[in-house]
Amino acid sequence: MTELTPPIAAKHPITREFHGRSFVDDYEWMRDKESAETLDYLRAENAYTEQETAHLKELTENIFQEVKSRVKETDMSVPSRRGQYWYYGRSVEGKNYGISCRVPVAEGADPWTAPVIPEEGAPEGEEILLDANELAKGTEFFAMGASTVSDSGNLLAYSVDTAGDERFSLVIKDLRTGELLSDRLEGIFYGATWVGDDYIFYTTVDDAWRPDTVWRHKVGTAQSEDVQVMHEADEHFNIGVGSIRSEKYLFIVIGSKLTSETWVLDRTDPEGEFQVLWQREAGVDYDVDYAEIDGQAYWFVTHNASGPNFTLATTPLAVGEDLAPLRELDVLIPHREDVRLEGVDTYRDQVVVGYRRAGIGRAAIMDVRHGWSEFKELNFNEELYTVSVGGNPEWDAPVLRVSYTSFIQPSQLFDYRVETGEYTLLKEQEVPGGYNKDDYVAYRMWTQASDGTQIPVSIVHRADLDRTKANPTLLYGYGSYEASMDPYFSVFRLSLMDRGMIFAMAHVRGGGEMGRTWYDSGKLLQKKNTFTDFIAVADDLIARGVTTADQMVAEGGSAGGLLMGAVANMAPDRFTAIQASVPFVDPLTSILKPELPLTVIEWEEWGDPYHDPEVYDYMKSYAPYENVNAQNYPDILAITSLNDTRVLYVEPAKWIAKLRDTAKGGQFLLKTEMVAGHGGVSGRYDKWRQNAFEYAWTINKATGLKA
Repeated sequence: MTELTPPIAAKHPITREFHGRSFVDDYEWMRDKESAETLDYLRAENAYTEQETAHLKELTENIFQEVKSRVKETDMSVPSRRGQYWYYGRSVEGKNYGISCRVPVAEGADPWTAPVIPEEGAPEGEEILLDANELAKGTEFFAMGASTVSDSGNLLAYSVDTAGDERFSLVIKDLRTGELLSDRLEGIFYGATWVGDDYIFYTTVDDAWRPDTVWRHKVGTAQSEDVQVMHEADEHFNIGVGSIRSEKYLFIVIGSKLTSETWVLDRTDPEGEFQVLWQREAGVDYDVDYAEIDGQAYWFVTHNASGPNFTLATTPLAVGEDLAPLRELDVLIPHREDVRLEGVDTYRDQVVVGYRRAGIGRAAIMDVRHGWSEFKELNFNEELYTVSVGGNPEWDAPVLRVSYTSFIQPSQLFDYRVETGEYTLLKEQEVPGGYNKDDYVAYRMWTQASDGTQIPVSIVHRADLDRTKANPTLLYGYGSYEASMDPYFSVFRLSLMDRGMIFAMAHVRGGGEMGRTWYDSGKLLQKKNTFTDFIAVADDLIARGVTTADQMVAEGGSAGGLLMGAVANMAPDRFTAIQASVPFVDPLTSILKPELPLTVIEWEEWGDPYHDPEVYDYMKSYAPYENVNAQNYPDILAITSLNDTRVLYVEPAKWIAKLRDTAKGGQFLLKTEMVAGHGGVSGRYDKWRQNAFEYAWTINKATGLKA
């Protein structure tokens, strides 16, 4: 068999002209995904990557088998009650997709104690609502966009995507007969909201993949008869529709990255007109929920009108002129510099608030059965953990579902009875073959950035690791959109750590771990802080003797892929290899195209180079693709999907082509899933194999291991 040489992409130069600046782009022709030249090039890159990673087949297979052995393949979720049914999902060994089921609430049983579902066989009264394995037959890609049961429990609306482009087709199943109704909703966005059994509210997107319109569908009619409820013309804003837990109101929320606006409609009048609560105000972001305390109805509002880390305020229920301005509402939790309020969730008997302090997400609960009381924080023993409260859709539930996990603790789900403070463990993620959390440690270190800012870094490794010497390390980062990279348990990470590697997560600016100002200082004209923070962490790990440049691999995906591309240019000698998944590495080209998916909305994250020369020059100075230069680079693996609508395949394709043409050293590989979207391949086994390959590449680069 003839050995393949690295593909050399053809050059078809075009010149981009903006603000009197010119940039010659040799590879922009790859944007034409229907072109035979483009597809041939992507296939050639795939073949070359397969050849160059053939030595990883044994290691990939070993990791895949390790993961399989650590996952309970036949399993189920803990039932969650809605109405007169308990709903849960099953997974079955050998099947790629889940099965949705329900059983009726047993007469005479405690209505809030979930039934125990046997692993084998069906419990009495079990109904299979959807078997995604059956729906996925004959498709190369399959994803669900919605699966929601009507108020009566009689009808199920579900939507599917079989291309990976996140455009969904929705149908309605009569759960009493198993038959599909004649309704077909095509080209819709994620989600669907029932009102009664007669109406479904949904959203569609514009040509730039922005959710811009809310529609009302009457069951039994054609989609052509659907009513446009609201259209958002401003390209900076998305629109969405949903119901609140009390089922008293429908909300339409319109939001950009910085500004929001909420409209409300009484669910008893689904054909009525939505009314705005607070008119949008540039830079003001707010979120609303409904509560009843001492017989009085209230809006609970989290807003940033009084400070960047948000305030929790309340106001008696009203709409329109009777509402006080946001800044004049009754303050329940004031703005604090060291606490970022993230949201509120209300039930009949309790109010839950989520917030971040010292880089950790936390939750506190107010018992309102007897009126107003104090919020009480849920406390845990670990330094690094993730807690969330929710999962119970019923308004009058006296118990809350609390989920807990950490880097070393498999996920746990509890019932928390607010009245008594009692926790009941419902389920702990089982790791077949045995797992002892004491075999691993997780802790935090702090790195000082060049401007004095302290950057939190999470470290995880085996407890018996010899820390007197440098060890191979995977350094992960993201740092955009105020997204927080919180602790989570991963069976894949075990395969990495059991081979002597350290996992480190750099919580760089641009993320949300340390509050809104942490985000603000890593975006727009301060975006480079994200990159320099990551490099500072890498330097610190080397300086402390944790690892060496020859043993450290960097990894990031999507906007974290931009981070990877930037540090590859800025600090190529700090890493032996870099893995970039669906990487946003040609940001300036994309952000200069308002017609592309997400572009205009993204101007609030990156800036608007289309109209502002200063932003253009700043983005130009860090854009990975445009700053590839003749230097030695680490080995780079870029992974993308042909049908990705969020980060187009063309970005990593161009990047790898330019790296191979320009760099003095380094191996550059591109792997394109030819049938997939932003999340990669569908089906759990296919995902495991893909992830096993990625981990195998990383482990091999850091350690040299091949098995």
